[in-house]
Amino acid sequence: MFTADGAAVQWAELLYRKPVLIQRGSFRPVTKATLDVLERAREQFLCEPELQGESPVVLSEMTLRHLTAGDAITHEDFLNRADTLRALGRTVLISNFRLYHRLAAYLSRYTDRPLGLAMGASKLGEIFDKSFYNANEGGLLGGLGQLFRNNARLYVYPSLNLATGHVTTVENFKIAPHLSHLYEHLRQNRCIQDIENYNADFLPIRSREVLARLQSRDDTWEDMVPAPIVKAIKADRLFGYRP
Repeated sequence: MFTADGAAVQWAELLYRKPVLIQRGSFRPVTKATLDVLERAREQFLCEPELQGESPVVLSEMTLRHLTAGDAITHEDFLNRADTLRALGRTVLISNFRLYHRLAAYLSRYTDRPLGLAMGASKLGEIFDKSFYNANEGGLLGGLGQLFRNNARLYVYPSLNLATGHVTTVENFKIAPHLSHLYEHLRQNRCIQDIENYNADFLPIRSREVLARLQSRDDTWEDMVPAPIVKAIKADRLFGYRP
C-alpha cells in the first residue's frame, strides 16, 4: 500500500476500524470513465446509514496479474500507473487477490466497518460464477458470505457492449435461474446497487483504446482522460507517450 506521496504504509495503519471504498482496475491509464465509477460510488457510499457521516478510506487497487507481463512484473509500467494515481491523490493498493471475496475477507482482518466495492457491471458474471469458488471455502455461497460480510456493498457501473449497444445494469443482469432468488435477496437488501447519476458519454471509453491512441500520437486520447492525468502523462512521458 502506497500513499499519494509515495510512502509505503501497513494496511492496519490506514484501515483500522475505518470504512473502506475500493476500486479494482488496471489504471493503464486512468480514464474519465474510471474516475466516474469511483466518484459516483463514493457519493452513494457516503449516504449509507452505517457510515454515520464518516469519510471512508478510498483505495485504488491493482492485482499482481495486472502488473505482470509473462512471468515478470513490469516495474516501469507499475510506476507509471502509481504516478498517475498519485496525481489524483489516491492511495494505491497492490494485492495478490484475483477474486473479490478473498480481498474482502482480507480487508475484514483490519476493519469491521462497511466496505464498498466500485466495479463495472461486466464483473457481475465473475462474482456469480461458481467456477471461481473452491469447495473448501464453501463454494459459491461461502464465497459470497465472505464478500458481503461487514455490511459490504457492490456499487455497479453500467457496462456497454460496443458490438451490440446493449447496456448491462444490476437490474437487467442475466443471472442463472437457480441463483435468481439469491440475487434478488442481495438487490433488495442493497448489497448490490446500480450506480446512479453516471455519465453515459463515458460508457464507450476503453483503457486499451486510450493507450493505443496515446502511443500512436493520436491526440484524441486527451479527451478521454482526466486533466490531471493528461498533465502527469505529458510531463513525465508515461506509458510510452511522445510529443
